[in-house]
Amino acid sequence: MEAAGLVVMVIGALFFVAGSVGMLRFPDVYTRLHALTKADNLGMGLLVLGLSLRAPGWQVVLKLWLTWVFVMVAGTVSCHLVAREALRQGVRPGREGDDGGV
Repeated sequence: MEAAGLVVMVIGALFFVAGSVGMLRFPDVYTRLHALTKADNLGMGLLVLGLSLRAPGWQVVLKLWLTWVFVMVAGTVSCHLVAREALRQGVRPGREGDDGGV
């Protein structure tokens, strides 16, 4: 269980790295938000799974999974608010400086 937990946590950390790279490399705010929230939610889930495999008791596992749920809700809400504000300010999906394909 210890080794499986470690492997799952390393994979989760790689998803965090992938989300960060996506945030830096993608062309507009919408694709950046998508990369960041999707990769970070999956990365956090894998970290929680790995830590759950190594946890000493079910109380710790419950706290880990509740924390993951709260992080997912906070990430979803904040992503939605940023995207809605960008749309309200006239930022269209597509490459920056592009008309968004319209």
